[in-house]
Amino acid sequence: MRDQTVDRSDLRGDCANCFGLCCVALPFAASADFALDKRAGTPCPNLQGDHRCGIHARLRQEGFSGCTVYDCFGAGQRVSQITFGGQDWRTGSRENARRMFDVFPLVRQLHELLWYLTEALTLPAARPVHADLRRLLTQTDALTRLTPDELAELDVAAHRQRVNVLLLRTSELVRAGVRGPKKDRRGADLMGARLKGADLRGADLRGAYLIAADLTGADLRCADLIGADLRDTDLTGADLTGAFFLTQPQLNAARGSAGTRLPESLTRPVHWTAGL
Repeated sequence: MRDQTVDRSDLRGDCANCFGLCCVALPFAASADFALDKRAGTPCPNLQGDHRCGIHARLRQEGFSGCTVYDCFGAGQRVSQITFGGQDWRTGSRENARRMFDVFPLVRQLHELLWYLTEALTLPAARPVHADLRRLLTQTDALTRLTPDELAELDVAAHRQRVNVLLLRTSELVRAGVRGPKKDRRGADLMGARLKGADLRGADLRGAYLIAADLTGADLRCADLIGADLRDTDLTGADLTGAFFLTQPQLNAARGSAGTRLPESLTRPVHWTAGL
């Protein structure tokens, strides 16, 4: 396995080497995020014959902003090119296509865990649990290499729980290094909350609902943001330096500016500066 503590490029979506699995395997409902209903296993009408999106450059304008905030963490190319050996669901049997669509969400979960475990290994404060993190990283990587039949029998939820115990310990170790009182907002309902300029250094925001919250100018340094819902959250001018377990899809779902300070592993969403 590549040393993912250094290079996480394998854990980012590579649409050129995927058979458009997220556009077929996953369902979505007509809403502010999607312009229409689509059942799981049914190709999106915007999916072209070459597995590319026909409206990729206009997704937000066409009512498909949900697509712009999704990332498979590299599961798409893994399932397409490795798990199924490059077999295109369009040309294979219907049964093979169904198995591919069933396996894709499972591998996506495993790849997301690889992202978190890899990040945890880059955090010096988590050194006391680095050995356990490496062990689980190796185990999780091995699970992504199972056959389709083996993946279908895998209890991903149980494995996620084992990983989560260690990620919680990692969070405690990292946030303990932040001086002063630290807010515990784990799973809190903060939808639309006015938190402009709030001091959230070292805060536990795991799974918090921050939909449309005002976090302009907030200090989120070394905050745990795993699973936080940042849809339409205003991060203009906020400082997320050292914020951990934050993913690119979360950032893509939020609003921000050129002045928003981000962790080095993430990129500034194009729509933050394009006014979309």
